[in-house]
Amino acid sequence: MPERDPATVDARAVTALAEQRLTWADKSIPPELWGQTVAEVAMRRVPLSRFPTPLLTLSAPDLRHNVDTLATWCAERGLDLAPHGKTTMAPQLWADQIAAGAWAITVANLSQVAVARAFGVSRVLVANAVLSPTALDWIAGELADDVGLQVITWVDDVRAVELMEQALAGSASTLGSRFRPMDVLVEVGGASGRTGARDVATGLAVARAIATAPHLRLAGVAGYEGAIGNDSDEASLAAVRAYLAMMAETHRRMVANRTYPPGHVPIVSAGGSAYFDDVAEVLGPLNLDGVRVVLRSGAYLTHDDGHYRHLSPLGAEPRTTGRGLRSALHAWVQVSSQPEPGLALIDAGKRDLPFDLGLPEVQLRRPREAGRCPEAVAGATVTALNDQHGFVRFDPATEPPVRIGDGLRLGVSHPCTAFDKWRLIPVIDDPDACDPVVVDLVRTFF
Repeated sequence: MPERDPATVDARAVTALAEQRLTWADKSIPPELWGQTVAEVAMRRVPLSRFPTPLLTLSAPDLRHNVDTLATWCAERGLDLAPHGKTTMAPQLWADQIAAGAWAITVANLSQVAVARAFGVSRVLVANAVLSPTALDWIAGELADDVGLQVITWVDDVRAVELMEQALAGSASTLGSRFRPMDVLVEVGGASGRTGARDVATGLAVARAIATAPHLRLAGVAGYEGAIGNDSDEASLAAVRAYLAMMAETHRRMVANRTYPPGHVPIVSAGGSAYFDDVAEVLGPLNLDGVRVVLRSGAYLTHDDGHYRHLSPLGAEPRTTGRGLRSALHAWVQVSSQPEPGLALIDAGKRDLPFDLGLPEVQLRRPREAGRCPEAVAGATVTALNDQHGFVRFDPATEPPVRIGDGLRLGVSHPCTAFDKWRLIPVIDDPDACDPVVVDLVRTFF
């Protein structure tokens, strides 16, 4: 089993975020806080009721719980974790994950690699093919300037290997002896999935092309099983396991063919936030053969009240042992109109809330009257979102469960399309409190 080798991050760069000043450009930050630093606002512990809506918040205790939960779960099974940093694009949160032992941070493109490098992340996994000569040349320069840096990319076709090799040959001629070959994983895909070699033979051909390319280094096999299954029923789980078995077979054939460079510790990486238990079951045993098995789960950090609550192995319907994950992500909105029986409009829409994997759910009502605590809401459902409005429906024949001026707490679904709508997100002490207080603010870099 490979030794633990966690990534590092520039703590000073992360800490410096607390000295940034809030401005009018930070959505839903009250004017009274403009001009103050993040550290000053955190020290003031401003009540959430002072913040205008719509607003997205993170729960401090639930974030800590989720970070510790998956770090422990992976360590118990001998797995490494390279969280999908693209979920949050928040170096503050990446730092928490790295402090808990994360092996790398996973991103998707050059701009996201650049954010990771700006904050000194020492190992970056790009879960995508990087074919742009400009991007490859910049990464080659970063590798030359920092011998402690590792950047790992994916590729799924011999043609792509040829394009990478051509671009990096130019970089090598410029950098000379400072040039370091780029680590590449063979991406394995599945029928009707996303990218990735569709069979073992194709994967092996790609591996051979990488192994013979002077400016690349074959590092292992990768894939994304979340594109294979779409539910937790037996048919989806069987498809996911068959796909993971194909990944394992591709790796074993690469070993048998002696395709890996001598002395290299192979990497086999999969694992979103929906099927990481299957990854552990199918790919986990490879670590007994000296393989570094790397999960890339990202949405686990905040979990949610929709898609992942249902699908996660540590969600509401657990499929593995361990502590359950908790939703650390909430939206706060206000009822702005009740134009007809059975309908209320809220002041948040598609520009504020995720909607691609399920609409938000109404959880709590916060009456406008001072001193009243939130109460559960029954019979109110978000049925649609416009750009800046949400539609809440209820039985028109009953007493309305909400009224104009009420605040509502919403549970949201799919963290990956929540963070990108907010450049600054308040972190609160307790989402169930009568009036939570803001204890920090998280900056995103989308």
